[in-house]
Amino acid sequence: MDARISLLPPRRRIARLVVAAVMVAHGGGRVFAQAPLPAGEGRPGGPVFEPLRADPKEPEFFATYLWTRSPRLASRLGTVGFGETMSLLRTADWQLAIAAGVFSQFDMARVTADLMNTDYLVGIPLTYRHGALSTRFRLYHQSSHMGDEYMVHNHAERVDLSFEGVEALVARELSHWRVYGGGEYIFARSPADLRPGVLHGGAEYRQPGSLVRLGRFATGRLVAALDGKSVQDRNWQVGWSFVTGLELDDPAAALGSGWHWTVLLKAYTGPSPYGEFYRDRVSSVGLGVGFTL
Repeated sequence: MDARISLLPPRRRIARLVVAAVMVAHGGGRVFAQAPLPAGEGRPGGPVFEPLRADPKEPEFFATYLWTRSPRLASRLGTVGFGETMSLLRTADWQLAIAAGVFSQFDMARVTADLMNTDYLVGIPLTYRHGALSTRFRLYHQSSHMGDEYMVHNHAERVDLSFEGVEALVARELSHWRVYGGGEYIFARSPADLRPGVLHGGAEYRQPGSLVRLGRFATGRLVAALDGKSVQDRNWQVGWSFVTGLELDDPAAALGSGWHWTVLLKAYTGPSPYGEFYRDRVSSVGLGVGFTL
């Protein structure tokens, strides 16, 4: 075992091991990161509650290059995510799953591209769909770790940020739009003065037809999403995340199956979504790619 991992607090070691176990156990599996359909049209075999396209902490696979303004974050960031939601039990309307993700940010302004922060997320979402309405109730754990190289080069001190939370969201599909809202409550938290409330909402759009077609290889459609989180710990300031771009699908695959790629313009402003820097304010814009197999 990596000596650095063995020296981490037990809760953080557990989070890392759980995430690693999930990734290994489901290696080669399918990531549930499909876009919403018109109202009431669920994807066969897909998720009961569609993942949130613009939420920075939605478990998925992506890589993004960002230009940022922030007191401590680098002016240029490389951000990556490795995550997936896997079904454990399912009926036509209900689904119990496990969701795990690792989210890291790198200082691209330095030749060494120092790791600045990594967030580990493990959750158990219970989802339900009835026609155009869907809900997600989730218990989850998050812990964060500041990169060793960043700490050395900037003489920074890490924060022991770790907590459990409960989330409840309700979504409504309206033709080719989806709107959603709800909130979170954080408990068993460190540091102890971390205030627990989060309000969460947003809207998404998926073009009904194809915008581009790359022969037999892919079809592309326009997608866009806006996600907002109002955080009690930052006096209810709102973090706004906006994405728009192309979703590229396999034209030969059945509905709800096959691969897809996204190429997205991303923008964010508000309290930092990066764990060790959670009390900073950040604004960013950049370009990212994501994929589903």
